[in-house]
Amino acid sequence: MIEVIYPDIFKSFSGIKALFTLSNRKISNQNSRISGLNFGINTSEDPSVIKMNRQLLADETGADPDRFVIAEQVHGDHIEIAEEPGLYGKTDGLITKNQNLILTIQVADCAAVMVADTENRIIGIFHAGWRGAAINIVSKGVKTMKSLARKNPHYIAYISPCISERNFEVGHEVAEQFPAEFVDYKSYNKPHINLKSFLNAELIDNGIKQDHIQVSDECTMDDPRFYSYRREREKAGRMLACMYMNENVEPV
Repeated sequence: MIEVIYPDIFKSFSGIKALFTLSNRKISNQNSRISGLNFGINTSEDPSVIKMNRQLLADETGADPDRFVIAEQVHGDHIEIAEEPGLYGKTDGLITKNQNLILTIQVADCAAVMVADTENRIIGIFHAGWRGAAINIVSKGVKTMKSLARKNPHYIAYISPCISERNFEVGHEVAEQFPAEFVDYKSYNKPHINLKSFLNAELIDNGIKQDHIQVSDECTMDDPRFYSYRREREKAGRMLACMYMNENVEPV
């Protein structure tokens, strides 16, 4: 059985399916270059193995492997509105109004931020490492979702497992790109960024209520159930955040 996290925040609405994979290192493929269930298209993994891993995930969850929407992530703030499955080049955010399009983001220490507008049936998923966060990809994503809405939106959101403040040491040139309230300059030899708190505040600034946001408390670097680029470098695979709609989105 594949180990995944199903965020509680989305369970209250029928028709929204969201999950976040763990590294699943017990799964082995003789052709794999990276152990576990790696979905990273920018890793050293053979594309055929990643395709097989998507099929394994589809078999486990009942998703259609031919409906995956994949971002060619470059740590930027470009966002695509997806109408069809496939690879979207040089993008770090995906939004759709279409049923059964499976939006995906790959991460290993960065956060995947999933947002659903349950009133307008719009979903978005965004890759937020420090580079994307610093240039406000999440704000841009939510604003793009608002531009597609016809009725007053009702948002719920999830911030995935990612690196914790305790482990997110950066140089001053990186720390200075974030508001000081989200950087600890005193407790360590170098600055440490609280990425989750920054992303949570950004969602709130864009009109999402705190009780409509779920923030994972897991740290990818501390917990070996996750891939971590800081811990494993080039040997790190990527987890996959997935989100799609398959019916009317209604409260359960």
